[in-house]
Amino acid sequence: MEKIKIGILGATGIVGQNYIKLLQDHPWFQIVDIAASPKSAGKSYFEAVKSKWQMSIPIPAELRKLIVRDVQDFNSIPDDLSFVFSAITMPTKDQVKEVEFKYAKNGIPVISNNSAHRWTPDIPMIIGEINHEHVNIIPVQRENHGYRNGFIVVKPNCTLQSYLTPIFALEKAGYKVDKLIITTLGAVSGAGYPGVASLDIVDNIIPYIGGGEEEKTELEPSKILGSVGGKKIINNDSIHISVTCTRVPVIDGHTACVNVNFKDKIPSKDEIIKIWTEFKSLPQELELPFAPKQPIIYLENEDRPQPRKDRDNDKGMAVTIGRLRKDSVFHYKFVALSHNTVRGAAGGLILNAELLKSQGYIN
Repeated sequence: MEKIKIGILGATGIVGQNYIKLLQDHPWFQIVDIAASPKSAGKSYFEAVKSKWQMSIPIPAELRKLIVRDVQDFNSIPDDLSFVFSAITMPTKDQVKEVEFKYAKNGIPVISNNSAHRWTPDIPMIIGEINHEHVNIIPVQRENHGYRNGFIVVKPNCTLQSYLTPIFALEKAGYKVDKLIITTLGAVSGAGYPGVASLDIVDNIIPYIGGGEEEKTELEPSKILGSVGGKKIINNDSIHISVTCTRVPVIDGHTACVNVNFKDKIPSKDEIIKIWTEFKSLPQELELPFAPKQPIIYLENEDRPQPRKDRDNDKGMAVTIGRLRKDSVFHYKFVALSHNTVRGAAGGLILNAELLKSQGYIN
């Protein structure tokens, strides 16, 4: 099969580098265009990124000589480009919005890691196993904005992806959730590069993450759990969520300590574990390349999950859970873990692109 030609916006940053690492030997997608700021434009990718390459693999040989395009040079977009992954950073969200809008206007679908468009009413914010049907808003989005072939799809905040899929699985099984109290232990890679200063994080826990991390983690589930209606996505505010986000001295892997209270029916512990271990969704049914075979993994060990031991489960795309037990205030509590730079960032967007291809929106 001839591979689909794709581009990466913000290819010199950490998320852009992660796309390059994860897309090596992808069966469907081939990187043919990389774009970044004017500072990097005109240089070979090797020259633009060599001093700040942070991945565990060398810069791929086929990309080293590729010339970096100015991300705002719309006239030099390759004619055969099918879509772009967006990991651009700019001084304001409005600037990010404008650039992504312009790519969509130019007929290029944008699959974005950015938060700028998460609350745009006709742009879906997708976790493949939860709200894959939200891709059905794309024809409406095209009509609303006058796009012919372009569109924008985004992913949610990486922190909430450590707990939302297991909560959704319980709701889908008929056990409606009323309240969640969550404390997250965020890895330092979530702050980007160079991220948190070593004198701040070594031998320490920082009980605050800026950029509205707690608000994103509390509010974004309402859109993800919502439904497509009319010309927008209608939010679902049925679950009340309170979150405290902290930063801990772990490189990769966001952990969440979750207390859950149900509305009516209360499942047994064995029922919950059975629901989680049997949970599958459309990405698994379609056997998409980046889909985890088992999206939720439950470990019986009393001291798991642990980031160093469990963040890479199933290509780094699974949510790993442990310590499910009765709670003295709410009904249950458990600990969940996901890989923030794989499932929570580039890997999750690659899965979204595979989903969009399978549904006929990318060709």
